[in-house]
Amino acid sequence: MYKIFVNEKPIVLTTMVEKETHFKNYLLDTVHIGKVIKELNNTSLKEVRLIHENPDKLLKKFLKKLPNVVAGGGKVYNKDGNILFIYRNDKWDLPKGKAEAKETIEETALREVEEETGVTGLRITKPLHTTYHIFKRNGKYKIKVTHWFEMATEFKGNLWPQLNEGITKVEWLNEVEAIQALENSYANIRPLI
Repeated sequence: MYKIFVNEKPIVLTTMVEKETHFKNYLLDTVHIGKVIKELNNTSLKEVRLIHENPDKLLKKFLKKLPNVVAGGGKVYNKDGNILFIYRNDKWDLPKGKAEAKETIEETALREVEEETGVTGLRITKPLHTTYHIFKRNGKYKIKVTHWFEMATEFKGNLWPQLNEGITKVEWLNEVEAIQALENSYANIRPLI
């Protein structure tokens, strides 16, 4: 099972057909994705489930429905165990960004974290799971596929929000503060924390 978020509501990719309650079922092969997005945005539905019999083809088939934007990001810890957060569009988030040509996804994640926060000396400690969300740019829907990595740093300098990317704050948050920040964050990053 996979979850692709449209704002705070998920499109769930699954092989199981269940009785509709707070959600609607559609067949993945024949669904009109624009209709699903509109339905999630404009109704009280909690989620939409797209069904396909082969679990190995669920994600691959779905990702063909819209253009993909590949990104990399980081859940960064400092030596005190605090997590690096950014504040953009009136929400707390983790630093991430779009991959550039000829760049590995690890290089993307490291570069984007540094550009968006000013933090240097980053090292990847392990990969985390990949998140998916649908967004609209220039009137067209796209799927952002973000590969996340846990990172560590000994950095003690000033934090610099990348203002031209709409980031207004960068902060190290302790465990309690991070949990509070998630109340004003995005559904797709909550499982990372």
